[in-house]
Amino acid sequence: MMKRLIVGDFMHELATTRRILERLPEEQMAWKPHVKSMTLSGLATHLINLLNWQVAIFLYPEFDLSTVPLRREPLERRDDMLEEFDANVVKLENLLAECDELTLGEEWTLRNGDHVILRQPRAIALRTFGISHMVHHRAQLGVYLRLLDIPVPGMYGPSADEEVK
Repeated sequence: MMKRLIVGDFMHELATTRRILERLPEEQMAWKPHVKSMTLSGLATHLINLLNWQVAIFLYPEFDLSTVPLRREPLERRDDMLEEFDANVVKLENLLAECDELTLGEEWTLRNGDHVILRQPRAIALRTFGISHMVHHRAQLGVYLRLLDIPVPGMYGPSADEEVK
């Protein structure tokens, strides 16, 4: 039962995330709404990179942030972003298909060197560190698109850009 709930939620969120990535304007990839904000390409790349972290939740008993670069170089082309996103979705679909509820219940740890940030069952880590984290940054991308006057796709129903009047 737990696996069926996760898979349905997961697939919906991945499909919704892809729809927003499809709208990224290549001519605006260096744009950012504020000096403290990431660029459009930096935020989109971070969103895509979160799928690598979700893969790691399935493959390893822990993830150590001290062993990965703080920020990777932003992808600049929408097609490159969609290609990496799609490849990671296939990996995640396969990992979800192969795992069982026992695996989802196993403890998973997020750490930064010796500092343990969280320790929880894989299913919960996938939801919080994986899916919720992805949804958060996807919403930020929605704001970026709105500020750039690019139609925002609906995420949990139609957006103001999709409503029929």
